[in-house]
Amino acid sequence: MNSPSTDLVTMPARGAFSVAQMRSVYRCDEVERRLGKLPPKEHEHLRSTYERMLEKGPERFQVKPSGLPAMEHLYDEMPNFTEVLDDVKRQLALCTDSRDALEITPMLLLGPPGIGKTHFAREIAHLLGTGLGFISMSSLTAGWVLSGASSQWKGARPGKVFETLVDGNYANPVMVVDEIDKARGEHAYDPLGALYSLLEHDTAKTFTDEFAEVAIDASQVIWVATANDERAIPEPILNRVNVYEVQMPDRDAARAIARRLYLGIRAAHDWGSRFEPEPDDATLERLAEVAPREMRRAWMTGFGNARLDGRDRVKACDLPEAHGKRAPIGFMQ
Repeated sequence: MNSPSTDLVTMPARGAFSVAQMRSVYRCDEVERRLGKLPPKEHEHLRSTYERMLEKGPERFQVKPSGLPAMEHLYDEMPNFTEVLDDVKRQLALCTDSRDALEITPMLLLGPPGIGKTHFAREIAHLLGTGLGFISMSSLTAGWVLSGASSQWKGARPGKVFETLVDGNYANPVMVVDEIDKARGEHAYDPLGALYSLLEHDTAKTFTDEFAEVAIDASQVIWVATANDERAIPEPILNRVNVYEVQMPDRDAARAIARRLYLGIRAAHDWGSRFEPEPDDATLERLAEVAPREMRRAWMTGFGNARLDGRDRVKACDLPEAHGKRAPIGFMQ
């Protein structure tokens, strides 16, 4: 692969500026060689892929914060992710004020549905000022989703890693593998097979998508996988990631999240000024029973019901029935 250039530019990121080097993620001479071998009037999709690669060029931004970015808002918004945020902060501290590239160890977020695992990944991409690729494994059955399918197959196309690096602007995007424990294979295909090499820095440098058959430098990708059940994940994957068990926020933390969402929704809408500046305790207590993913929708329903009733305060009775209630503590009698 071509070595990264040393030309630096800056671009805004959340809480700091990002420093960006340009890094080549593939070799144009290899693309040209592959394009020249294609038979005339055949493999039109593959031909257009090569032409797009040559037109766009191989250079992508490789970004990192210029200093340790402000992360207090993330601790406030996601108090149940404190352990993960602490680890990310430590890794960011190592590369700031140095010439080293940003290095974040692949992470697996384990926990029940609705606690904010996918939201956390999106916030990390926002924090770092880099791109985001998203792969939902719950509905995928073929092994080529990550690594692409051979162009010999009808309807073949590149995999998500290739698309994110070639069609995107960044050499080090955050790549989310959502619900990795629900990946299902068919016949001889292993949906997670490509991850064995992608999660290893050295082998990821020359990752080859089976559709394009051109080596791609995926070594800078920041991997975030989410799962509900660790038992369904192959051991070779678990050995390549930092595993974090994320719990539901406790009641005080859940109330704080609900209050913050209320204030944010109220401030973001013109109609918000019609409502009381603070939610009442009974409503917050009701929201504390709801999974964080459901809270925003619950507040929007509550605002609407209160308005229909001509009130400037959202009451607990305005909220929908909770779908993500917490399990009771203790034994059932």
